Amino acid sequence: MTKIIWLLAGEASGDILGARLIEAMRARRPELRFCGVGGPRMLAAGLPGSLFPMSDLAVMGLAEVLPRVRMLRQRLDAAAADIRAVRPDVVVTIDSPGFCLRLLKRIGDLGIKRVQYVAPQVWAWRESRVRSFPGLWDELLCLLPFEEEFFARHGVKVRFVGHPVLQSGADAGNAERFRARHDVAPDAPVLVLMPGSRRNEAPRLLPVFGATVALLAQDFPNLVPVIPASPVVREMVAARTSTWRTKPLVITDVDEKHDAYAAAGAALTKSGTSTLELALAGVPMAVTYRVNPVTAVLARRMIKVPHVAMVNLLAERALVPELLQNDCTPEKLRAVVRGLLTDTDTVAAQRAGFACVMRALQAPSGRPADAAAREVLALLD
Repeated sequence: MTKIIWLLAGEASGDILGARLIEAMRARRPELRFCGVGGPRMLAAGLPGSLFPMSDLAVMGLAEVLPRVRMLRQRLDAAAADIRAVRPDVVVTIDSPGFCLRLLKRIGDLGIKRVQYVAPQVWAWRESRVRSFPGLWDELLCLLPFEEEFFARHGVKVRFVGHPVLQSGADAGNAERFRARHDVAPDAPVLVLMPGSRRNEAPRLLPVFGATVALLAQDFPNLVPVIPASPVVREMVAARTSTWRTKPLVITDVDEKHDAYAAAGAALTKSGTSTLELALAGVPMAVTYRVNPVTAVLARRMIKVPHVAMVNLLAERALVPELLQNDCTPEKLRAVVRGLLTDTDTVAAQRAGFACVMRALQAPSGRPADAAAREVLALLD
């Protein structure tokens, strides 16, 4: 009898994880069937359709979630009902813990094997939530090496499978190809801007980025800003940057994004996985972020870690600058980027730190997606 894997991803990074997981499982078990919720990458990898649009779940922050609570409840009901109807052999939920952990709890009475892929970041805030985890899953697959020790202290079994950024190809870009494609002069500094892949993220950073680019253009008249945008936000990003005096290149193709990394002299990015992509590509960076003020106040009270940027957490020091909330201003960002584009010692120090971080993210054996696939398939047997 054909085995069925039901998967759910809630945002663009989860869609990439899900796609690689599907491909790795199909390589070992071609007869497997897949269903659930995913985006374009998972659909291309073999998910035959999505129960509802993945973009419905791509929201973060208390103040941002509240207006969409009713819709999120409907999506939770729909996902749970579909799992009850399909009765898959394994359910794999990917990241998005606010939604995924509720779903895993909802289906706990079905006797279906459950996997949470990407550990909830309770080591950063709300550590007490760990007490509610026993019984939610049969396997928790984590991406960060320090998570095994953290969860073990709380009696929660996890399996470190390596970080998928190592499979991203972010370090395989071609700078000359990017400059030739967009007619960028060899001496023109390229600045990568990453405002976020969610609809409620990018609008907060784009105005600051626009003002920062305007200031930097005074220092570097031939500056070329580049914004890699997910399909979810591409049109919005293009519309909101159309009035910038120095117009950015808005790109969506993954390979072209990696070419932009290779050509870049610096990057401004939100916190999150994008910092690891840039680190893998060796792009000097500063991390910046703005959220709703209410969300920021709550976060400051709950966050327990010394850094926000993932590269800084893994390096256990302030490897890259963090300019958050009130420090996220055009003047401060201009000063930091100007330093990244001109200070070779700062750039060399960042790149040396990036190399150490990447080594720590290696899977125990093989590629991260293969390690994750082995754990999921073991539950089928």
